[in-house]
Amino acid sequence: MLVNGVADRLKALLTEKCAELGWEIVALEVMPDHVHLFIGAEPEVAPSQIMHALKGYTSRVLRQEFPRLQAMPSMWTRSFWVSTAENVSAEDVQKYIAAQKTRG
Repeated sequence: MLVNGVADRLKALLTEKCAELGWEIVALEVMPDHVHLFIGAEPEVAPSQIMHALKGYTSRVLRQEFPRLQAMPSMWTRSFWVSTAENVSAEDVQKYIAAQKTRG
């Protein structure tokens, strides 16, 4: 689902929305069926708020721009995985995310 033009547009939308909300994308990798996103946001913003904002916005726009996505019951699942980068360096997280494209 997240291939070719959809993946490129998703990256642009995530970048746009994060900039609008004052969040920094440190690393981003779009896989065919999920996204790896390393983001910096204020500590008072809950991860669930971040995901709600990004998933809602990208789903709405992508479904408008790519009619084939409208056939799906939903663009995103309600699930997501979050971790802090407290015990690892930002560089290590960036390397991990970048390496996801090359994993088989």
